[in-house]
Amino acid sequence: MLAVGLTGGIGSGKSTVADLLVKRGALLIDADRVAREVVAPGGPAYQPLLDRFGTSIRAPDGTIDRPALAALAFPDPEALAALNAITHPAVGIEMLSRRTAQEGTDHIVVLDIPLLRPEHRALLSLDLVLVVDTPPEVALDRLTTHRGMDRADAEARMAAQVSRETRREGADLVIDNAGDRAALGADVDRVWALLEAARDAKPDRSVPAPTES
Repeated sequence: MLAVGLTGGIGSGKSTVADLLVKRGALLIDADRVAREVVAPGGPAYQPLLDRFGTSIRAPDGTIDRPALAALAFPDPEALAALNAITHPAVGIEMLSRRTAQEGTDHIVVLDIPLLRPEHRALLSLDLVLVVDTPPEVALDRLTTHRGMDRADAEARMAAQVSRETRREGADLVIDNAGDRAALGADVDRVWALLEAARDAKPDRSVPAPTES
């Protein structure tokens, strides 16, 4: 099994790349999806959120009202820290559990993590980090043209993220998404071949080493 951390800035096309990798055979573990699951009723972060922020964040159907939670947490640094302290460990534990469940297989497991930090590499035992790289002006155009975001909002979100240079410095592999869909597909093919080679070169850890008698 090969564990690959996938990341990229907002507007980079990371989700598109994740879909293309899945079509080529990757198994995807999506941090955003896991984050929604851990705050669902019965999830490990659900009751702690209600205990910390109160029942006003509970929607009529019993789920967490995410806009209401955001309105309480984001303007207040202390509340935001509490939110992160509740949700981040729960997401990390679940991501690690799903990644560990693939040990002993021949899968290429892609862990889609928008804010992948250096510590994630050790915590999730990532073999490689793959960055989807897009020039800021291209990303901004995609956000405003295709997603319909306000330009000032898009610029603010981009500015709040780590820099393009920092992401590239932490990458083992980079996918260039500055061009059209055909160019992206070709670069994904290139990277997929490298991932398959890296997986095949790993020792088979699912077979225990022989012991001396």
